[in-house]
Amino acid sequence: MTVRVRFAPSPTGLLHLGGLRTALYNFLFARKHGGRFILRIEDTDTARTVPGSASLLLRMLQDAGIGPDEGYGVGGDHGPYVQSERKELYAAAAARLEQAGLAYRCSYDDAEVERYRKEEEARVGSFVFRRRAAEDLLGGAGRRGGGVIRLDAERALQQLGEAEVEDLVRGRVVIPNDKVDDAILVKSDGLPTYHLASVVDDQNMGISHVIRGEEWLSSAPKHILLHRALGHPPPPFAHLPLLLNPDGGKLSKRHEHGTVESFVRQGFEMKAVRATRRERLYR
Repeated sequence: MTVRVRFAPSPTGLLHLGGLRTALYNFLFARKHGGRFILRIEDTDTARTVPGSASLLLRMLQDAGIGPDEGYGVGGDHGPYVQSERKELYAAAAARLEQAGLAYRCSYDDAEVERYRKEEEARVGSFVFRRRAAEDLLGGAGRRGGGVIRLDAERALQQLGEAEVEDLVRGRVVIPNDKVDDAILVKSDGLPTYHLASVVDDQNMGISHVIRGEEWLSSAPKHILLHRALGHPPPPFAHLPLLLNPDGGKLSKRHEHGTVESFVRQGFEMKAVRATRRERLYR
């Protein structure tokens, strides 16, 4: 098996320091196994996309000495490497899921979903969107169609089996079936969400291992189900711990040291920033 890993940032501005670390993990993993490191741009959230930031991301990776072997700005056999240029693939995958009965159209508006959320939180203390419960509360017949396309988590779990995560960092992770939600796969504007687009692209680009931040661990069961539903075994996952600020909270771009650019402005060479990240990986 040829190792193929990817760094897939959203072009929403400056490169987060944690993003550089994730890219470095992927780069080092590819180098260790004689594989390929791919840069993919996930720009389906058009409201947050910042023009020019994809090119800046590529340049910063190259300046840090971890430029991609394939992908955005480099080329390769699995392009295009920008998600907004791959809409037909996502539409075909969504149609396939609908035809299999594993996804459905849902036209509840934001106010209705908020009402459902408050009712569920008052009743059980948490909220997981599920079709049957939503229809019981908000009405079902006549509300199917239009709107967004959602994963039918209950049916997918019944047909495809439980989605336990064998994580390369944490080992076996079990998320209860009733915590897997009917995630939105396609938004009302016709663009896919991360859940669908990342799975379709990982399959299409032959990604062998998914190495990403732990904020996606809770979504891994949905992604495993989607891989199976679209006819591929899920790749191994490795969910990396988050970088924290001095107060112990998640390091955000708003923090004075939250972006790679903040270190560059202080006079650090990009390879020095990378070396700092690499040194701390092995402590």
